[in-house]
Amino acid sequence: MKISRLIEKHFWLILLAGILLGLWSPITFKASPVVPKILLGMMLFLAFLKIDALEVLENIRNFRLMIYLASVYMIAIPLVFYFSTLIFNSDLAVGILLLTAMPAGVSTPVLTDIARGNISLSMSLVIVSQIAAPFTVPLLFWFVNADSLTINKLLILKDVSILVFLPMIISQIAKRYLQRAIEKTQHFFTSANVLLLFSFVYIAISSQRNIILENPAGLIWKIGVLYLVFVLLHIIGYLISIKETRENRIAVAIGAAYMNNGMAIVLAASYFKPEILILMVLSEFPWNTLLAPFRKVIWLLRD
Repeated sequence: MKISRLIEKHFWLILLAGILLGLWSPITFKASPVVPKILLGMMLFLAFLKIDALEVLENIRNFRLMIYLASVYMIAIPLVFYFSTLIFNSDLAVGILLLTAMPAGVSTPVLTDIARGNISLSMSLVIVSQIAAPFTVPLLFWFVNADSLTINKLLILKDVSILVFLPMIISQIAKRYLQRAIEKTQHFFTSANVLLLFSFVYIAISSQRNIILENPAGLIWKIGVLYLVFVLLHIIGYLISIKETRENRIAVAIGAAYMNNGMAIVLAASYFKPEILILMVLSEFPWNTLLAPFRKVIWLLRD
């Protein structure tokens, strides 16, 4: 079996290794905040080489579908999870609200590619949810009357431009002038993205290692709750688009479950209690370990 096929087939082991390595042997220096952005940009560039930008724009033009999915993603799901967990623990409820209120992560097209979903639809959902986030996140916290926070709209728009639009533009230019080379190497793109995602996970876990290992026993129940939340997000995401094709439903489910938890970590560190920050860091565990079982279950199902 070729190495690229081996990496693609066992990608979950590689992502799990990124978590374990970050805990066991973290990087010995503080990585620049630019490094994760560069890694995400590279992953998106490879994912964009496999799609047509015009198809992404065509999906966005489907206003009814985009408004429906954005409303469910950014408003309905966060409120349902918030009020469901509020009866158990208020800090947990605020943390879950913050996490589920985040837009689809910029790496979701990469994960959609791995799960064999519709990458173009996934990219459309990323763009729409990122643009909606500056308005929906403060609105949610105002509605539930929780801790107030301020989101820098210009910063989010800048990140969208760098992490989404720039790789998209460069990839389309590359497809125009390097089409033959891309066709010859395209079968390596997914495995390359797995390795890039491993690097991203390793750096993220390394940066928060001390927080995670301070009281591991006390964090077990929180990790259990987070796994339950993420499993439910996969199921909800797959069911809310039941009339769509399997590839589209995979893209929608991944968009719902794999939110921009990096943004959640930044917001938690700036505006919330340390307990909320720890919860956001712990979300890296289900975020990086549930894609493999999800992909296996989905492709075993029959319509």
